[in-house]
Amino acid sequence: MKIGVITDVHGNLEALQAVLQVMDRERVDVILSLGDMIAMGPDSNAVMERLLDRGAYMISGNHDEAVLSLLAGQGHPESYAHTRLHHEWVARHLETKYADVLDSLPRTMSYGMAGETVFGIHYHIPKEKREATIIEEPFHEILEPTLENMQRLYGENAGDIVLFGHHHPVHLFEDDSKRYVNPGALGVAKDDLARFAILSEGETGLDLELQAVPYDKRAFLEKMERCEVPQREVMMRLFY
Repeated sequence: MKIGVITDVHGNLEALQAVLQVMDRERVDVILSLGDMIAMGPDSNAVMERLLDRGAYMISGNHDEAVLSLLAGQGHPESYAHTRLHHEWVARHLETKYADVLDSLPRTMSYGMAGETVFGIHYHIPKEKREATIIEEPFHEILEPTLENMQRLYGENAGDIVLFGHHHPVHLFEDDSKRYVNPGALGVAKDDLARFAILSEGETGLDLELQAVPYDKRAFLEKMERCEVPQREVMMRLFY
């Protein structure tokens, strides 16, 4: 059995399709998506369609929740003010059926395989904020990727492997009891690679393989322009 792990697709259909082709070729059985399926890229609806068609298990991320908060008339996080125009655009175009799916998602997931427990979360949420809305900004500030910081954030989480995203670079750290894994953002990078991970059953537990596959970034960037995605100039400078 194989588990595919993705995070931070961010509306990038071209990158997602490239990864799904690899996963189909490698006969991945289950896909776990760790949040931020929508926003930034122009194809939030198509990304949700592909993930649902593939039967992916999903949890919510901060961009997902910020868009949903606007749709519900509950406001927008204060520290996300620089993304509000973009999130409003995404909210206007997001199909109701996908908004309903996103609204039903949990913030964490747990999956057992090969005698190990996999725990997934978009990024750390302190105990006192685990029921807080996105307006209350529950996700922890991003910390430098070090083993000490991963232990600080996730050491108390149940699970032999802790999977997360949010911070776009790849993270891989290990101590005596856990592996801390961020496969890297699938849909957001300055190169033309879509990143993901595959977990498979090994002789002594789960084997982890971090992968990256090229995708048609030119088509993605041209679509950003053609669709007149708000705030694309800033996003391209910072992320693409």
